[in-house]
Amino acid sequence: MSDDVQKVILQLPASAEYVDIVRLNLYGIASKMGFTYEDIEDMKVAVSEACNNSVLYAYGQKNGLVDVIFEVEESALSITVKDEGESFDGLDKSSERMTLHDKELSDVQVGGLGFYLMQALMDDVSVVSEAGKGTVVTLKKHLNFSEEKV
Repeated sequence: MSDDVQKVILQLPASAEYVDIVRLNLYGIASKMGFTYEDIEDMKVAVSEACNNSVLYAYGQKNGLVDVIFEVEESALSITVKDEGESFDGLDKSSERMTLHDKELSDVQVGGLGFYLMQALMDDVSVVSEAGKGTVVTLKKHLNFSEEKV
């Protein structure tokens, strides 16, 4: 990681009512970087999905915390959502990129569309999940300098 990466770190209760705080921070950071309105809206959907997975699946009804780390680079924004709750076992780690191709919608796990959405809306998506250690979702969007700034 280079020295010119700036970080904004949030630690929030794993509760749905706090996801809007993440979205508002994302909007502020991404708009200052020059992302288009469409890119910002895509990122808001993707980060909401990542946060909702932590809220819904990581801790169940127990109290927990979700860390959200924004890493601002010159030409990209990375958003990491971390929890220390139950790991997510719905991912097939052998596949490089998940796809809905040749699948019926009924074959998709309930709640499983969030990861497809994240991959469709972001440039890079990484999910690391370990039993007893939680889940780390990293989302990255590259800034396209040929687009007009917001």
